[in-house]
Amino acid sequence: MSGLRPKLTTNHLIFEDNDPQDDLVTLNLGPTHPATHGVFQNVLQVDGERIVSGVSTIGYIHRAFEKIAEHRPYYQITPLTDRLNYCSSPINNMGWHMTVEKLLGIDIPKRVQYMRVIIMELARIADHIICNGILGVDTGAFSGFLYVMQEREFIYEIFEEICGARLTTNIGRIGGFERDFNETAFSKIKQFVKRYPPVLAEFEDLFNRNRIFIDRTSGVAAVDPETALSYSWSGPILRATGVDYDVRANEPYSSYEEFDFDIPVGENGDVYDRYMVRNEEMRQSIRIIEQALDKIEKEPKGIFHADVPEFYLPPKEQVYNNMEALIYHFKIVMGEIDTPKTEVYHAVEGANGELGFYLISDGGRSPYRLHFRRPSFINYQMYAPMSSGMLLSDAIINMSSLNVIAGELDA
Repeated sequence: MSGLRPKLTTNHLIFEDNDPQDDLVTLNLGPTHPATHGVFQNVLQVDGERIVSGVSTIGYIHRAFEKIAEHRPYYQITPLTDRLNYCSSPINNMGWHMTVEKLLGIDIPKRVQYMRVIIMELARIADHIICNGILGVDTGAFSGFLYVMQEREFIYEIFEEICGARLTTNIGRIGGFERDFNETAFSKIKQFVKRYPPVLAEFEDLFNRNRIFIDRTSGVAAVDPETALSYSWSGPILRATGVDYDVRANEPYSSYEEFDFDIPVGENGDVYDRYMVRNEEMRQSIRIIEQALDKIEKEPKGIFHADVPEFYLPPKEQVYNNMEALIYHFKIVMGEIDTPKTEVYHAVEGANGELGFYLISDGGRSPYRLHFRRPSFINYQMYAPMSSGMLLSDAIINMSSLNVIAGELDA
């Protein structure tokens, strides 16, 4: 098509004669943190401020986690999962533990399952706070981000009380937790479920009916359900298109089938709907946490792990003073206990969608093969084609609404 180049309209491409010197500009969007929020790059062809085409490139933080995991015992893989979606690390941790428990056929006490639900829902809220708060920043509104970030900090205080860590938590173990929640942790959790809803309502007052925010997000990067499903989207961005798929409801785990909660869905699949879905999901997470707290009260106190001495590392004080505990500790660390020769897949509802672990075991102390289904990696595949025809400023908002976490791109 010599001598012709595309001229973009709002709906389609037409071709017309052009001055040969009137060339498209190649623009690198990233890999820098401002606007793209991570070390990944899009090589764009732009006509003025409008994107004609683009190619997404990843690999700037490739860490070979899946290959490293093949050389680590099962209980030492948990810290690797922290570095996937580091905005909601506990969900990654719990998903991995449940995968190994499925492999080993471990039955988890109800109290432990409810404790896990609390941790995962707190992590979901923390993640959505980041996404929607930053979305506001990217549209030019900084105040809302400050309103909710202090609540994210309070969630991190809860994590710190439970496991001693904040962002990359390495929380829990195969079979349960390394320690019970103390009274301070329970007190802070109860404080949070009371103090956060008014803050969320205040946050929404700043954005939901804000004319500038609506103009920047409504109708931008709209995706229909069929296209979203064809790209294997999941999580809030899929539900924003109107598809009510949620792993917690469709394939329940950790006793989620016992909880009463709604699955918010959108209608237009645009940036505004993604924002609204995440806000409502935070409310539903509060509902779930409140129910989990009630359920824990009815369970026997002091239970925080399953009775599986072959795979659950005994407390250090027992290892130092009890021969049987020392033997189990040695056998677990040295990998002397066989695992089933089989393969399993387990998925949880991560903050960005279906977070899955596909594990192949040959009976040894480490996985023969381990694959992480990272929702950000799946969701991001559509970014470049869906950006074609967008203004550059809208493409930034679109990326922000997808909540692409670079740690999930390169595993």
